[in-house]
Amino acid sequence: MRLDKYLKVSRIVKRRSVANEMCSAGRVEVNGRQGKPGTTVKVGDVLDIGYGKNRVKVRILEVREHVRKEEADSLYEVLEG
Repeated sequence: MRLDKYLKVSRIVKRRSVANEMCSAGRVEVNGRQGKPGTTVKVGDVLDIGYGKNRVKVRILEVREHVRKEEADSLYEVLEG
């Protein structure tokens, strides 16, 4: 799945356009490398996401095309942040 779509589906970022801009600006890393919007993510990848001055590190537990709002936080676990 594309990185920008995963950020939106998992509700880490509310809008895909915002997720796309964050990736393009270099504020998202996938396994220590800068992630572009089209970077493919899979189970086990670690995302390091910059929100202004804050950083959040999460591990992908599951990748799904559609998920209900109540289940979105089950797609990842927060490692730091």
